[in-house]
Amino acid sequence: MIFKRVGDGRPYPEHGLGSREWAKIPPRQVRLDQLVTTRDTLRLADLLTEDSTFYGDLFAHVVAWHDELYLEDGLHRAMRAALHQRPVLHARVLEVADR
Repeated sequence: MIFKRVGDGRPYPEHGLGSREWAKIPPRQVRLDQLVTTRDTLRLADLLTEDSTFYGDLFAHVVAWHDELYLEDGLHRAMRAALHQRPVLHARVLEVADR
């Protein structure tokens, strides 16, 4: 199994971070098998493109909430890592507390 669980939606509270705020979070390695996806579909074009980071962040976005790691953005990066048999992904991890 690639991910801990395949989800459909974001169960955590809205965090309101934009691109600039995400960019301030230093990336770290996250194991793919600890991630819960927030989408259950992937556009094949995103996975196969040569430079999928041209318009976005170089790192995936992960939200830590209730002892779970939710892959908010970067499903194509995670799948590419899995296809290359890499067990980890470099991601920016945001810790979200209950509000």
